[in-house]
Amino acid sequence: MESDGMLPVSIRDDEVDIVIGALQHDLTQFMEEWRPVFSRFHIIIIKDPDLKEELKIPSGFDYEVYTQSEMQHVMGSSTVNFSGYSSRYFGYLVSTKKYIVSVDDDCLPARDDKGNLVDAVAQHITNLANPATPFFFNTLYDPFREGADFVRGYPFSLRTGVSCALSCGLWLNLADYDAPTQAIKQRQRNTRYVDAVLTVPARAMMPMSGINIAFNRELVGPALLPSFRLSNEGKLRWETVEDIWSGMCAKVVCDHLRLGVKTGLPYVWRKERGSAIDSLKKEWEGVKLMEEVIPFFQTVRLSPQAVTVEDCVVEIAAAVKQQLGQKDAVFKRAADAMIEWIKLWKTIKAQRT
Repeated sequence: MESDGMLPVSIRDDEVDIVIGALQHDLTQFMEEWRPVFSRFHIIIIKDPDLKEELKIPSGFDYEVYTQSEMQHVMGSSTVNFSGYSSRYFGYLVSTKKYIVSVDDDCLPARDDKGNLVDAVAQHITNLANPATPFFFNTLYDPFREGADFVRGYPFSLRTGVSCALSCGLWLNLADYDAPTQAIKQRQRNTRYVDAVLTVPARAMMPMSGINIAFNRELVGPALLPSFRLSNEGKLRWETVEDIWSGMCAKVVCDHLRLGVKTGLPYVWRKERGSAIDSLKKEWEGVKLMEEVIPFFQTVRLSPQAVTVEDCVVEIAAAVKQQLGQKDAVFKRAADAMIEWIKLWKTIKAQRT
């Protein structure tokens, strides 16, 4: 990341959308804290349909807001669920930009180990604009960062790398622990700022958090999808593991299409939130099911006929229904939701052409 925080010269500000899922109605502090970073870009704000109050957004930003009625107008007869944390995915759907940066509304800009404000957008775009190296691990991490390079023994045939499609940032203060860990270690906070970026190796899964991510929409957009949550089934929500599911879908797609995924910088500073015990009540069923999910994603392989992201998602959905659907009906619903998402993605795409 350049010291002045500017985007790489090859990336224009109008190629980037900031997507924010609004789960709280007063966004004043959030937007003001991010003003030095966000004010250069177009912002898509999706109001959680469960949120009754009017949004409070300060002036001076280029933004558009989508409410429930506006989302329904875009979706037509589609049944894809965009409430709660799933709100962010609607922004991915309607964006027309090449790059999307998504930050949750309980996160503020972080400061690095020298006290400088972190330009999370600039770092995410830097990650995406430079190649990734998923097929051979470089022990100096990202060889394309200033001051780094490939180490002795790294194959010259792999040094050009591949396009990076997904950048997964990290968090200071309240790290993205699951509810059981939060309940046991309620005072634990992440205070370590590690100045590193690395490519996640091919065929290795990782727990992606949608709290602080960016991706190349043209390369991998349809693979970032809402599917693994329950709707209309009492108060139970598994939305806190939906981005984990989405991340593993995206990673399988990236591996198959020979695209890269990076993790590390940039950091955001995550504010304190609600009760870990309340979160545990919501998450527990999903936490247990994740133990079934991991081996599936570690072993699933896509056919040579899957040459687009949409093809890949459809094949993953078929495998989910066949291999996981017999274990729990929630996986059948997830597979159906994935197919519905691809149909919706294609419909919106066709309307623009």
